[in-house]
Amino acid sequence: MEFRRAVLRMSGSEGIKTYELVPDRANSFAELYVDFQFREEAGGRRFTVFLHPKETITVLELALDFNCPTSELDAGFFANGYQSWSESRLYAATERQEGLRRIARPFIGHSGDDMITGLPRGSGYLHSWTYTYLLSTSGKPCLLGSLNEHTGFTRIVYDAQNQLIVVKKDLEGLEIPHSFPGLDLWIGQGPLNDQADRYFHLLHDGAEKRPLPGAAASPLLNWTSWYRYYTDISEEKIRCNTEAIVESGLPFRFIQIDDGWQTAVGDWRSVKRVFPGGMGSLAAEIRNRGLSPGLWLAPFVASGKSELVRRNPDWLLKNNAGKPVRAGWNPYWGGWFYALDLYHQPVQDYLSGVFHIMLDHWGYDMLKLDFLYAACLFPPKGKTRGQVMADAMGFLRRQMGDRIMLACGVPLGAAMGHADICRTGGDVHLAWEHGMLAWLRHRERVSTLAALRSTLGRWLLHNRAFCSDPDVFILRTDQQRLSPVQQHTLLTINALLGGILFTSDDVSAYTPEQRCELEAALDLAGSRVTSVSVLLPDVYSIRFEQEDQAFRVYCNLNKKPVVLEHTKNGRIEIQPFETIILKA
Repeated sequence: MEFRRAVLRMSGSEGIKTYELVPDRANSFAELYVDFQFREEAGGRRFTVFLHPKETITVLELALDFNCPTSELDAGFFANGYQSWSESRLYAATERQEGLRRIARPFIGHSGDDMITGLPRGSGYLHSWTYTYLLSTSGKPCLLGSLNEHTGFTRIVYDAQNQLIVVKKDLEGLEIPHSFPGLDLWIGQGPLNDQADRYFHLLHDGAEKRPLPGAAASPLLNWTSWYRYYTDISEEKIRCNTEAIVESGLPFRFIQIDDGWQTAVGDWRSVKRVFPGGMGSLAAEIRNRGLSPGLWLAPFVASGKSELVRRNPDWLLKNNAGKPVRAGWNPYWGGWFYALDLYHQPVQDYLSGVFHIMLDHWGYDMLKLDFLYAACLFPPKGKTRGQVMADAMGFLRRQMGDRIMLACGVPLGAAMGHADICRTGGDVHLAWEHGMLAWLRHRERVSTLAALRSTLGRWLLHNRAFCSDPDVFILRTDQQRLSPVQQHTLLTINALLGGILFTSDDVSAYTPEQRCELEAALDLAGSRVTSVSVLLPDVYSIRFEQEDQAFRVYCNLNKKPVVLEHTKNGRIEIQPFETIILKA
């Protein structure tokens, strides 16, 4: 992939101008000086652009263009979604990356990139956020990754017609009165595992990722209330499941109380009457049973039905028209919910108090922080979405201290370096696919299929960016519509490609066969995944090593069987939704 040009389009005292930048040369103009450097680093190429304005300027575009013949990605372009729920998978160069249908945008378009303007869409364009990898049938894989998402999110666009990769910073409309670090891009070619090691080492400035306590036995096994009870939870239900888990003897670590304990989203100091002993007492009870308590909250949003919104309307994030910014619509919360203004000091003071209560008074060891994308829905003048999200994640990390942060619904570039654990896909569904949301082309939808695609596509992130959370597995037979084969595929892929396993099952109801299936998945702990490849649409191959033995996994996410060539066993047929593990 050959560098073609760098472009800065800006507005200053002399109007709109476009400058083409040359690396490692003086790029001095009337309004600013641009320090544009290229160097070889960590076995790859690094491009950095630093803007030094002589007056206040407004950036309209900052982009690097690379020539990219179709042959350099004829085996696929990985599209990393905007945030952790966003469906992320490998696309063929000729595929169309569909956006959300217009009819659905007012209701469910807030959580993804459908509301972000200036993003090329439709036939001939594919886009990825923060990082991507390109696969070729004739050459080495290529990984591109941003090294400074804290100044603004980076989008990587494939322009098929012009055979270009365009790396563009999300800076449109940003006023810059002083020096500003623009793009910082690293490109490496070779085996993806090696390139990912180098990229994330640079991203973390060589610092080791903070280890999870007790993570040596990864994948960690945990229980969450959500996928069985949803918001219909109570102290008694949590207590009964805790007791069942203790009696099972299975190596569970966390009991995570999910959404539904609070009287309304936003009213985090107000607990429902079905928790008569209080959240602190319940946390202590869980700990006394030899498990670690975890709790869910969505710190940057509030339900329109909450006391917080009724009493403090000035705490809500406002748009240019002065109206509250909607963050989405949720039937569990009574309808619309709104983003809070992170830069409004009373909001920070309130949230700091909430974290103090949950961590220091109630004694929770882990907090699942959800719907985090809302913090940067409408950045204030002088800030980008990436800057706001970096400030938000920094704020959360300071509140959490050494406690474990599980980030969810968050742009992944902002989570890297802040979250201990991060979701890498959308919510698992109780069926294989959510038909209506799939028809609406909702990339942040509840869907087992979409969640698995993201887990498979984002396989490079685990133990590099953070501990990957692929969401739950489901083994129970009641209150769900997954077949046993689909359940096995979900469990196997999550155990192989994630570092933490959650379920909402009643483990006391497990049959010997279900328990055996779970224990077999836990035996995959310590495996080293060396590659994940797409053989056919929604048909994957995973190679991994355990001790001195190499294995190959074939996974068919389709409803029709496929026949594949396997080097040792010859032709093999993989049944619908089936996953099989073979010795390599």
